[in-house]
Amino acid sequence: MAFPMDEIRRNIIMISAGDFKNGLTLEIDGNVVQIMEFQHVKPGKGAAFVRTKLKNVISGGIIEKTFRPTEKFPQARIERVDMQYLYNDGDLYNFMNNETYDQIAIAQDTVGDALKFVKENETVKVCSYNGSVFAIEPPLFVELEITETEPGFAGNTAQGATKPAVVETGATVYVPLFVNQGDVIKIDTRTGEYLSRV
Repeated sequence: MAFPMDEIRRNIIMISAGDFKNGLTLEIDGNVVQIMEFQHVKPGKGAAFVRTKLKNVISGGIIEKTFRPTEKFPQARIERVDMQYLYNDGDLYNFMNNETYDQIAIAQDTVGDALKFVKENETVKVCSYNGSVFAIEPPLFVELEITETEPGFAGNTAQGATKPAVVETGATVYVPLFVNQGDVIKIDTRTGEYLSRV
């Protein structure tokens, strides 16, 4: 009879350094890391190698490391679950699983800036490894109302000129001069950039 652990080991996907891709999550030296950048290097003399920049998904630290193209590492199983952001309660952020209705509270230091552009009741992805949550992924694009900004000036189309605007989540975004308080704008959550009026 096979033990469950043996079953799990058999289902692990091994990735060789020669097949690295950006965004891949692996277990290396007991840490769970995500590949941020990689480069295949073929020096004039000596063996080829792969130079990488890795982000530790649990601690957030970034390290640079080189590997032989034939080295293999197990792919880490990261679970991404859609959850609704309910509310903030001091240092805890509360989320609900959209399918099971289970609720969890996640500490501020894990959440970081991920909810900067996320309103209550919006759906985010909660990322966990072996049951412990290490990150929140907001939607790529959000639409938010501007609650505070200097008045816009009709006809003021100075190329590329921007002004700060506070959106309903309390975050500040730089918007073109023609955007006014009360306007709803589309924001790229990865960069915090204004994309358009809605």
